[in-house]
Amino acid sequence: MQIPPTVLTALAAGAVVAFGVACGDDSSATSTSSTSTASEGSGGNGQGTGGAPTGSGGATSTGAGSSTSGGGGSTTSSVTTGSSSGAGGGFDSCGIGTSPGAGGAGGGGPGSGRVRVVAANLSTGNAQSYDSGHGVRILQGLDADVVLLQEMNFGSNGTGAIAELVDDVCAGECNYMRGPQAQIPNGVLSRLPILECGSWVDPEVDNRNFVWARIDVPGDADLWAISVHFLTSGAGDRDREADALLDHIAGAIPAGDRIVLGGDLNTNSRTEAAIATLSALFETGAPYPVDQDGNGMTNASRDKPYDWVLADEDLAGFEIPVEIGESVFPAGAVIDTRVHDPIADLAPALAGDSGAPSMQHMAVVKDFELGAP
Repeated sequence: MQIPPTVLTALAAGAVVAFGVACGDDSSATSTSSTSTASEGSGGNGQGTGGAPTGSGGATSTGAGSSTSGGGGSTTSSVTTGSSSGAGGGFDSCGIGTSPGAGGAGGGGPGSGRVRVVAANLSTGNAQSYDSGHGVRILQGLDADVVLLQEMNFGSNGTGAIAELVDDVCAGECNYMRGPQAQIPNGVLSRLPILECGSWVDPEVDNRNFVWARIDVPGDADLWAISVHFLTSGAGDRDREADALLDHIAGAIPAGDRIVLGGDLNTNSRTEAAIATLSALFETGAPYPVDQDGNGMTNASRDKPYDWVLADEDLAGFEIPVEIGESVFPAGAVIDTRVHDPIADLAPALAGDSGAPSMQHMAVVKDFELGAP
């Protein structure tokens, strides 16, 4: 664990330092950033205007402490002991030393160093939520270790409802970070312990932030998992979002730690400016994840590469093929239940789940072998 310089100074002076928890459902956010009038497309994806929400709040840890706020509109939090638990064994905050769950490194099983990362904007229905269950079933079938989730809405969106969603996806084995309360917040779910988590302002939009979690994975370096949802309004807006994201990363993540970025980038092509910008840090070139038919496109009509899982150079060398049943995807998998055969390999997902009303995206899966736990 990296201890912030301010904490080291306080310790040297003999102070008693406690870390608080601002992770989980960050529901008491305040507005601190720039405005946007961009539109987020059809199907109920209305884009509001106003300041981007940041701040801390939501779940509290088992011990005393307070959250810390970084520069540039970011919020971060960490704790020194376990996190508080939500319904069904899930966690409604992130914390050091929390249980990774019965499966060890998730879908890899006990003793496996495989870490499966899934990018998922799988909400359905008019409310951009997971209430209908289609996206939840797909995620259950994929048994991921880290889920980079977009449009993380469920039920009342209160702490209990979000804990129920996380427990449904992960069978009660996940910690999570959900971005500040907004129309369509991003989130990170992890079967492995979350050491620290928070959000960074997306300067182009006001209804979600860039959300991140620092995760204790097998091996000798932490994994920073970042969940994002770029705008549909134009390639220039997306490029500015990519540039802002790289600035946040440069100011927060130590050299040598591994980074995975994923989510709904809404890119119309693999050569968009945003992808070129992200290539300064992430591996963005071919080969790309595909479905069983060899199609790598991820929007509803399967003709645009909206969704991505990107690894930085420190992580990319650990990528391994994705295996689902007897199917092997050398560069990662795109999951479309309408073409996956046999669908039983993704149980409890149903063949029609990827074609559910307002299902606008396919999940993207990449696996990494990070060594023995």
